[in-house]
Amino acid sequence: MTAPQAPQVIDESPEARKREQRGWYWYDWANSAFPTTVLTVFLGPYLTDVAETAAAGAPYIDVIGFDVRPSAYYSFVVGVAAIFQVVVMLVAGALADHTGRKKGIMAFFAYLGSLATLLMWFVSGGAYLLGGVLFIIATVSFASAFVVYNSFLPEISEPAERDTVSARGWGFGYLGGGLLLAINLGLFLNAEALGLDGGTAARLALASAGLWWGGFTIIPLLRLRNRRALAPGTESASQAVGRSLSQLGRTVADLFRRYPQTLLFLLAYLAYNDGVQTVIAFSATYADKELGLDDTVRIGAILMVQFVAFFGALLLGRLATRHGTKRVVLYALVGWTVVVAVAYFLPKGSALPFFALGFAIAIVMGGTQALSRSLFSHVIPKGREAEYYSLYEISDKGATLIGSFSLGMALQLTDSYRFGILSLIVFFVLGGVLLAFINLPKAIRAAGNEVPERI
Repeated sequence: MTAPQAPQVIDESPEARKREQRGWYWYDWANSAFPTTVLTVFLGPYLTDVAETAAAGAPYIDVIGFDVRPSAYYSFVVGVAAIFQVVVMLVAGALADHTGRKKGIMAFFAYLGSLATLLMWFVSGGAYLLGGVLFIIATVSFASAFVVYNSFLPEISEPAERDTVSARGWGFGYLGGGLLLAINLGLFLNAEALGLDGGTAARLALASAGLWWGGFTIIPLLRLRNRRALAPGTESASQAVGRSLSQLGRTVADLFRRYPQTLLFLLAYLAYNDGVQTVIAFSATYADKELGLDDTVRIGAILMVQFVAFFGALLLGRLATRHGTKRVVLYALVGWTVVVAVAYFLPKGSALPFFALGFAIAIVMGGTQALSRSLFSHVIPKGREAEYYSLYEISDKGATLIGSFSLGMALQLTDSYRFGILSLIVFFVLGGVLLAFINLPKAIRAAGNEVPERI
C-alpha cells in the first residue's frame, strides 16, 4: 500500500492567483473555436451534404438499422449527443470533485474533443457515420471539459472579483472564437480563388478548430493547479467512479433539502437561458427565411457579434462590480426582452436594422452568460464545485432542448417566424421573475460562503 503523501502546499498569494487566472482565461480562448467554427457555421451544412452524397438520390440513409432522411441526420446526431452529454458531464463533475484531479480530467476531455474535431478532416465522400461519431465524441468532451473548467472559478478568485474574472474569460473566448472564425470564413469564401472546393475548405475549417482547441489548451494546463488529490494507489478507477456517483446522488438530494435557493437559481437560469440559446440558434434562420438576407449579411453579422460580445461581457462585468450581479443580470434580461420584441418588427431585405439588432444582442449576450456563471459560484458549497457545475451545464442543455421545442410548436401553430421569435419573450420574463425572488444572501450563507459587498 502506498504511504500517504504530505499535502501539497499551494501558493495562494494574490500574484499566484492572478497568474492562474490569466492561464484560466486561455481555455475560453481555446475551446471557443468549437462552438463558433464547428457548431455555429460549418458542421451542420457540411454533414448534411455528406449524408446526401451517401444517399445518392435515395430518400433515406441507414443509421445503425434506422432509416433516416439525410436532411434530418444532423438533428438526430445532435439529439443523441445531448443525451450522452448529460450522463458524461455528471460523471466528470463528480469524479473531479471526489478525486481532486481536476486538471487531469479537464485535460483528458479537452484533448479527446480536440482530437475528434481534428479527425473531421477525414469526413468526406459518404462518411456520414464517421462524422456523426466524431461529433458526438467532440461535443460530449467539450461539455465535460467545460464543467471542470468552470469549477476552477471559485478556487482561483475571491468572491468580490468573480464577476470580473468570469467576464474576462468569456470575453476572451469571444475574441478567440471570432478570430478563428474570421480566418475560416475568409478561406471558405475565397476557396475557388485558392484552388479549393467548398468541401475541402469546410474540412480545413473543422480540422483547424481541433488544432486551435488542443494547441491553446496547453496554456491553462501549465497555469492551473489542483487544490486536492488522493494519494496514488489509494483507490482504483472503478472505485473512484462508483464513489463519485454515490456522492452525486447525495448532491442532488442536498439541492432539494439544504439548498432550495440554489435550486431556484437553476430553474431561473433554465428559463431565461432557454431564450438566450434559442435566439442564438434561430437568428440565422430568421434572417434567411423571414428577412430574406443573403449569406454575406448573415456571415458579417455572426462575426460582428463575436467581437462586440467581448466588449459586452467586460462592460456588464464592470457594471456588476458597481451595482450588483443580480441587478445587472435582471437588467440584461429586460434588454433581451426588448431585443426580441423589436425583432418582430424588422423590415424584410434591410441589413442595417438586422446589424443593429445583432449589436444589441452582442452587448447583453456575453454578460448574461458570464455573470450567470459567476453568480452560481456563490451559491454552491466549497469542494463540490464540479458536481454543481455539471448540474448547471445540464440546465444549459435542457434550455437548448426546451427552447427549440417551444419555438417549433409556435411555428407549427402560427406558421409565422415573427410570432415564433416573439414567443421567446416568455422565457426571459419567467426567468427574470424567478431570479428576482431568489434571496441571494440567504443562498450564499446556506452554501457556507462569504456574502460579497455587492451581489
